[in-house]
Amino acid sequence: MTLVQTKIGRRAFIKNTGMASGGLVLGFSWLNSCKPEQATKIAAIEMPKEWFDINAYLKIGDNGIATILSPNPEFGQGVITSMPMIVAEELDIAWKNVLVEQAPFNAELFGRQFTGGSQGIRRGWEGLRLAGATARQMLKEAAAQAWQVPVSEINTESGILKHTGSDKTGSYGEFAAAAAQLSVPEEVQLKEVSDFKIIGHSKKNVKGKEIVTGKPLFGVDYMKGGMLYAMPVFPPAFGMKLKDFDMASVQSMPGIRDVFKIRTHEEDYQRNGFDTTTFTEPIIIVGDSNWEVMQAKKAIRAQWEPFEDYSFPMMGRGGAQTVTVPSGLERSSAHMAKMQEMDAKPGRVVRRDGNPEAAFKKAAKVIERSYSCPFLAHNCMEPINFFAHVTDDKAELAGPLQAPEFIEGTLATRLGLPIEKIDIHMTRMGGGFGRRAYCHYAVEAALVSKKVNAPVQLMYSREDDMTFGIYRPAYYATYKAALDENNNLLAFHVKAGGIPEHPLAANRFPAGAIDNYLAETWEIPSNITIGAFRAPRSNFIAGAEQSFLDELASEMGKDPIEFRLELLDRATKDPVGENNDYEAERYAGVLKLVKEKSNWGINDSGLNRGVSAYFCHNSYVAHVLDLKMENGTPKVANVSCAIDCGIVVNPDAAANMAEGAIIDGIGNAMFGEMTFSEGRPDKSNFNDYRMIRMGEAPKNIEVHFVKNEIAPTGMGEPPFPPIFGAYANALYKATGQRHYHQPFGSNKPQIIG
Repeated sequence: MTLVQTKIGRRAFIKNTGMASGGLVLGFSWLNSCKPEQATKIAAIEMPKEWFDINAYLKIGDNGIATILSPNPEFGQGVITSMPMIVAEELDIAWKNVLVEQAPFNAELFGRQFTGGSQGIRRGWEGLRLAGATARQMLKEAAAQAWQVPVSEINTESGILKHTGSDKTGSYGEFAAAAAQLSVPEEVQLKEVSDFKIIGHSKKNVKGKEIVTGKPLFGVDYMKGGMLYAMPVFPPAFGMKLKDFDMASVQSMPGIRDVFKIRTHEEDYQRNGFDTTTFTEPIIIVGDSNWEVMQAKKAIRAQWEPFEDYSFPMMGRGGAQTVTVPSGLERSSAHMAKMQEMDAKPGRVVRRDGNPEAAFKKAAKVIERSYSCPFLAHNCMEPINFFAHVTDDKAELAGPLQAPEFIEGTLATRLGLPIEKIDIHMTRMGGGFGRRAYCHYAVEAALVSKKVNAPVQLMYSREDDMTFGIYRPAYYATYKAALDENNNLLAFHVKAGGIPEHPLAANRFPAGAIDNYLAETWEIPSNITIGAFRAPRSNFIAGAEQSFLDELASEMGKDPIEFRLELLDRATKDPVGENNDYEAERYAGVLKLVKEKSNWGINDSGLNRGVSAYFCHNSYVAHVLDLKMENGTPKVANVSCAIDCGIVVNPDAAANMAEGAIIDGIGNAMFGEMTFSEGRPDKSNFNDYRMIRMGEAPKNIEVHFVKNEIAPTGMGEPPFPPIFGAYANALYKATGQRHYHQPFGSNKPQIIG
């Protein structure tokens, strides 16, 4: 076993509280989560004022049943099962004796309860293990004291304590009360990976029965007596703001209680990175039912006008900065022209190895290709919604959100309430993909509730959600490669940009594998609001890069997988530069695994096969996609997927995430597109925003995991980016035509210019 400290520096991992009812409660990185009226039942032990960010909560009853709270919001990725599995493993309790609940939100007590960036398990891994191991050690110490034997002679197995050398045994429940009175040990032993009995073994979703039986779980299910319903009315186009509206046009309609304008941010407020810039002054209609409010939305008469350039302070990754939103009604055709114009100019150099300019001058052949993708809408299945009940001295909110910590401060500032007076309940989300990290709708709901002095459920229509913004940006990238007369690779150049951000991670592969390498970026400001979209930035650049590498391999007369492995072998044995942010051996490992599992080069006859691999969110993924044409339409027959994400906590759930990412990626590669005419989104619902259909999903997906003992890394997002390139490369094999501009299934000409 591995011996670890329960404290690191001044930040304590664990605390414990004793329950008068005879249970053991262990909280970590927060004080206990009981309600105020329960406080008399718990006597807390004095602990340090600073707490280490660790995400879990454990309660053991006198019958030996354990309740484990899962701290992060759940939207289908399965953390509500996998996080408690980690705690239960180190606690050494039978999984059948574990109950799981969603933890309440409290940033001060729980730390960062953020679902996004595929970081939940990675960030919580050590702390969750410590939580279970510390509880196990305290139970062992309690049994040792009761039996008057050395604690080193106490062993545990599936919730039972045993003394070596005697027949003494006892359940965790028997010693829970005594364990609760003990001090937290300074050191505990973690299990060896080879001894895991729960981690690495598939467990069913702990909320599966509730989901399939329709038990209320989602934000739209949240109800409270006297609740009113509200919906926003936004400008019809980006670049416009509200000028005036006629309240009388709808105020007398059945069920309508009030009509007014709100302002989500004050002018002098410094926004955080998750405070959206989109339409911050909507009209709000409040009524007795969603249906009545929707009818009023259709009938209200409002006047809109263009806005001028405006700036505001924002706190982002790079610290405080001033963000300028340009005026103008933007068009997709103009977007493409501007991106091509920027691509033709020198960019901002973000990495240079060797002398790429000289290498290109002496090249016998230069391969150059450009790639683009449009804006994409998130389209979560559950509509945007939030409940709020705000009074003079407190605020209660409930709904689907990925980043409660990031909106809590915004709410406190805007409502003029201290954070401790704001109570946010996290509900299960019907999809997120980054969209629900931008919780402006929680602020809107709170302001509406405060204005009407009643509990309110704010709801967006599907059209509101699809046209409001928070899109995946539009991107453009040009790749160039220099070859000598023998088709050896001399230099590699990538220039990538977008609206309004660039997608390039300059220190990722193939950086580090080529002597002469140049990476440049550029950006075009826009008033179309963008945000995180499953595997941000990687979701475009991976497809462009992997498509180019395939075409380059063809020009060099090399097998696509072997070409990539040659580059990775160079990056392993003699890497170029010192800032490469990937492990070349692990990268090569997934390519070798997918080659083996797909029988690449063995049973290829009659198959149109595309390969792609990428590193992001600390994980490595490779795909081989088999495609066939049926009546001129591409059909994906099979996808073989290899993933190195370290230790896989719940294999079935991880495979499900990979399958979902693959299907989602193929759908977006084929159809995903949001365009604009004079600032107005051209699509507003699923009748014109094309999504993948069941009959278009791959007939078979096989997911294979690299087995190792590396701590877990990202899982939900890494399988998404490389599927774009695998699909494009297979499509070329099937049609003989290279596809450079997404969506590949569009009827538009594929050549831009």
